Amino acid sequence: MPVTLVSILEGRNADEKRALMQAVQGAISATLKLPAHDRNLRLAVHGPDEWLLPEGKSDKYVLVEIMLFVGRTPETKGALFTAIVEALEGLGIPRGEVFLILDEQPRENVGIRGGVRADLVELGYQVKV
Repeated sequence: MPVTLVSILEGRNADEKRALMQAVQGAISATLKLPAHDRNLRLAVHGPDEWLLPEGKSDKYVLVEIMLFVGRTPETKGALFTAIVEALEGLGIPRGEVFLILDEQPRENVGIRGGVRADLVELGYQVKV
């Protein structure tokens, strides 16, 4: 159920953008042991006049923000960070150009499957991994 926002600067073509989204989603699905259909990822592309990057970062900079349910261990979160960075590195994005944020929400704070509180829904996977 993670909801992911990947932010980049403009300048990548459609194939590069698709590969970037698939790399991030693949790392999330594999690390969190999610079914392949459980995805919700957006790509935000910004012009250089729309984003003040951290000092020293280049046009390859990628910001990945993931909202997910509370319950993953610190080890799983670390494995997720590593998996995403390695996947992006395979696309030519240096490790130092990737910034990751996890925003954990209690299940009762999320409405899914027609507005039902997520804590009342059988998700089909374990959150506590």
